[in-house]
Amino acid sequence: MKDGPFDLSGKVAIVTGGNGGIGLGMALGLAEAGATIAVVGRNEVKSADAIAQLDQRGTAIAVACDVTDKAAVASMVARVSRELGRIDILVNNAGINIRKPPHALDIGEWDSVIQTNLTSAFLCSQAVHPAMKQVGGGKIINIGSMMSIFGASFAPAYAASKGGIVQFTRACACAWAADNIQANAVLPGWIDTDLTKRAREQIDGLHERVLARTPAARWGTPGDLAGIAVFLASPASDFITGTAIPVDGGYSITA
Repeated sequence: MKDGPFDLSGKVAIVTGGNGGIGLGMALGLAEAGATIAVVGRNEVKSADAIAQLDQRGTAIAVACDVTDKAAVASMVARVSRELGRIDILVNNAGINIRKPPHALDIGEWDSVIQTNLTSAFLCSQAVHPAMKQVGGGKIINIGSMMSIFGASFAPAYAASKGGIVQFTRACACAWAADNIQANAVLPGWIDTDLTKRAREQIDGLHERVLARTPAARWGTPGDLAGIAVFLASPASDFITGTAIPVDGGYSITA
């Protein structure tokens, strides 16, 4: 509804990793609610495909950026501000996983996962803070995981990064409340994406275990994240900050 609590008309959103999977699902939801979208990703072919979908709903641009590089992030934020006029929303979604037990993970692999999943959220959030202050506030949505809650032998770096996302979100929520910036985390359950397709190939019985534990009795889809993105990006959530909200079909509430 135009001018309602979920209306994002006139707002500009940056979505890292927004050219596929959960990031694109969220970007499409934000676009449907009226936001202009800056899709940030390194795969320019995927980004072009994402822009083609987003253009059917409104205005979108693609920005190639290595979100683990501070200078590249600063350049990306400057470009979005210059071309789209403002920054109101940041979705920190960029992420990777390397599935090995702790004793088999080398330091380069650890660093790669931590930098992509956690350091990028820090760099992007820090970079957009002045732009959000300039327009009177903003919304930061950090993407965590079920691994923010549970342990897994095959995901030491990923779990560490996603646990860190929750605590980083809380720090931003406390630090920037006076600037009218709300920061919240979303913890997706098992969502059907390219990343989890590889997990099902690598982990025997994963598909069946997920279905058995999930009360909704299905894997999620990227579109299942659209609603929470709109809610946390909109005025409807102005008094909600520092939270970590599972979107998991009930997976995290079952024993």
